[in-house]
Amino acid sequence: MGRNKNKTSKTTIEPTVSHQQSCYEGERLFAMLKSLQREIELAKASNRILPEKIWFKQQFSIGVNEVTRVLERMAPCSENGGEEASVEQAHSHSNPTKLQLPSVPVRLQAILVASDINPKWLTKHLPSLASSRKVPLISVKDKKGGSLRLGELVKLKTAMALGIKARGSGINQLVEEILHGKERWIC
Repeated sequence: MGRNKNKTSKTTIEPTVSHQQSCYEGERLFAMLKSLQREIELAKASNRILPEKIWFKQQFSIGVNEVTRVLERMAPCSENGGEEASVEQAHSHSNPTKLQLPSVPVRLQAILVASDINPKWLTKHLPSLASSRKVPLISVKDKKGGSLRLGELVKLKTAMALGIKARGSGINQLVEEILHGKERWIC
């Protein structure tokens, strides 16, 4: 009936990050963002059919909530590198009478996260979630403010997180070069 005198200490264990995580700042950040901005303008100019806002939504997941939503809908990768059973397969058995249209799964190629976010807990879940989906995370650190820099890319005031959707565009080719450390993209 007495209280348990043995108190257990709470320890916070940070997950090990096994995926690629980079931090861009200074001239390296400026060159990367300038190259991305140029590629965005080229891709946008080649597609004059869609309004700008809709085009941005097709190419990017904008904001922490949207990036989290897309990551959660992606199938987690197993330890051996393959993807586990998809969510759609699990739901297809739940309601067999409902007609299900085939949906094109959205996959993120990389995530850009501003490092100047306050409070930090707003994006604390992104590294572990991205790691489980094998999506590289790039931290943007700037004196001006990483969130302001990311917002400039998508014509907004600020953006805390920006997910680049894998669509096979010129933007994706440039991001692939950035992720593999090819210095050709630097201006």
